[in-house]
Amino acid sequence: MSESTAHETTVSELMHGCPMVDSLGQKVLFVDRDKYITVVKALVVDGFDVCVDLTGVDYLTHAHRALPAGIVAERFEVVVNLLSLEKRARVRLRVQVPESDATVPSLFDLHPGTEAHERETFDMFGISFDGHPDMTRILMPEDWDGHPLRKDYGIGAIPVQFKGANS
Repeated sequence: MSESTAHETTVSELMHGCPMVDSLGQKVLFVDRDKYITVVKALVVDGFDVCVDLTGVDYLTHAHRALPAGIVAERFEVVVNLLSLEKRARVRLRVQVPESDATVPSLFDLHPGTEAHERETFDMFGISFDGHPDMTRILMPEDWDGHPLRKDYGIGAIPVQFKGANS
C-alpha cells in the first residue's frame, strides 16, 4: 500500500455532499465544520431525529489516521451518533476541528438533549460549541485549569495516606 493510500479510507458514496464510509455496517459521514448544521438538519428530515451521543476525540498522537481522500486531519474531532427509530438505522458524523480554532456550531436548537454532551466535550477537550445556551464546565470545578481528556494534559496524582503508614 502506498504512502498516499495508507492513510485514506475508501468512500463508498456521498450522503448530503459528504464522503461516507461503512464501518462494520454503520454509515459514517465526514462532515465539513461549515456544513455541520445543514447536514444534521437534512438528516433530521431523513428520519435521523434522535441524537444518541456527541463527544470529542483528541488525535494528537494519531495525526496520520485513515480518512477519506479530501478530508484534512485535524487534532480534534467531534463525533455525533444519530438514530432513526423509523428506519432502525444509525449514522455517525465525524467533524474535523482544528486546534487553533476549536469551535463547532451547537446542535442544541435541533437536538436539545445535546446540551450536556456539548458541555462535557467542552469541559474535557476544550472544544467550544457556538450558540450553546450555557457553555460552562459540567464535570470539573469552574476554576479548573485545562481539559483532562486532551492527550497533552499532565497525568496528576493524589497522594494516598494509609492508617499507620509513615508519611
